[in-house]
Amino acid sequence: MKYEYDLLCIGLGPAGMAVSIMGAEMGLKVCAIEKNKIGGECMNVGCIPSKSLLQMARARHTFDILEAMELCPVLKPDVKNPFKRIREYITYINDKKTVAMFDKVDLILGQGGASFVDPHTVAVGDRKVTAKRIFIATGTHPMVPPIPGIETVDFLTNENMFELDQMPKDMVIIGGGAIGSEMGQAFSRLGTKCSIVQMDPYLIPVGNQDAGELLEKVFKDEHIDVYNNRKIDRIESVDGRVRVHTDQGDVLEGERLLIATGRKMDVTALKLENAGVKTTPQGVIAVDNTLRTSQRHIYAVGDCNGAFLLTHAAMHQGMIALMNSMMPFKQNFRKFVVPWTVFTEPAVSHVGMTEKTLKEKGLAYEVIQANYGDYGAAIAENLGVGFVKVYCSPAGKIYGTSIVGDGSGEMINEWALAIQKKMRMHDIMFLQHSFPTMGFLTKRTSEMWMMKRMRSETLRNLCRFMFRL
Repeated sequence: MKYEYDLLCIGLGPAGMAVSIMGAEMGLKVCAIEKNKIGGECMNVGCIPSKSLLQMARARHTFDILEAMELCPVLKPDVKNPFKRIREYITYINDKKTVAMFDKVDLILGQGGASFVDPHTVAVGDRKVTAKRIFIATGTHPMVPPIPGIETVDFLTNENMFELDQMPKDMVIIGGGAIGSEMGQAFSRLGTKCSIVQMDPYLIPVGNQDAGELLEKVFKDEHIDVYNNRKIDRIESVDGRVRVHTDQGDVLEGERLLIATGRKMDVTALKLENAGVKTTPQGVIAVDNTLRTSQRHIYAVGDCNGAFLLTHAAMHQGMIALMNSMMPFKQNFRKFVVPWTVFTEPAVSHVGMTEKTLKEKGLAYEVIQANYGDYGAAIAENLGVGFVKVYCSPAGKIYGTSIVGDGSGEMINEWALAIQKKMRMHDIMFLQHSFPTMGFLTKRTSEMWMMKRMRSETLRNLCRFMFRL
């Protein structure tokens, strides 16, 4: 059968962009369908605008510190409405940068959602498109929990948060993960009184407890209230304000309510049954280790398969799936490590197994920790809050690394490479690290691991013997 296209991609978030652009550069005839905007959630209402808001908040916070030190009593930036500027940034990126990347792709943009007609045909608007291989990259949406009374308030999620015209006076945030923590600090630094409430025992619950507890201490110093281990009983609107009632009797009140309780998948509009594509009981598209669905020519990449709900993981899956669709030797996408970073200040980053996972698996491990506060460069730059903590075997196998502090989002990538390439602590030690960077703390942990080995009297005797030869 002759198909209109070699490759059809449904959704142009990070995963779909990777598939479409790479496929076109390889000389394939590519069509891409996006019902909203190119870039998906990350570009338009997620990663990129949130980092812009965080940077504005960081600048304002720096001026507050300087003013408190009587070093800069004037010139504090006016940030009553940062959202207009952020929307301008996103429009510029989309119109001037992103669209240009698709000059070799046939785009069907803003004409509605796609749905399967049969295993090789997709309908969008009044058009039907056929392709030899199809990639589904439809992403996720904010998950809104069924809390009694939530339908009575005009709540925010990351999808509509950047449409605000001004900073609210105060805000309650439900959820202490990445979005809740980042936006709690950003809004607080820009003048909004913030309260974070969640069911989990500490902030950033996908990471290690000590990282979440350190971040909570910083938040309290910045007058951000954190309520852990709370279940929300009900929500109500009183005189135009939101009230959140918890099972422990707390009553949190704010001008606005931000829901940051995770993501959900909804693939019903795709009519997957027409293509014979199976889903899991959790409602995500089932894929094998090569990212192929129950149909050999259809792949599902990014959030819609439920594996890793991260932008960089989606991009990576797009690349792997495209290669697997044409190469005889397949890559198992689950064997690649996935680092992550929460861009608070201090930033929280992690890769590999957490301490909780290590304990559950019954693995023997050591903890090697280098503190920012013990490092001269960090002290001199007023960046002394944080640590690099490595979980490894006595023989130096690296199980996981947690970094809290300035630059952790850049530093964690070295540890991801080390775990993926099965490097050990001595490999880190013998790599020279630029000094005085925060990344030098990575080398310091490896030196601390080696010094711990020197506690062995047998090894000490051997060293003395070898030295005296």
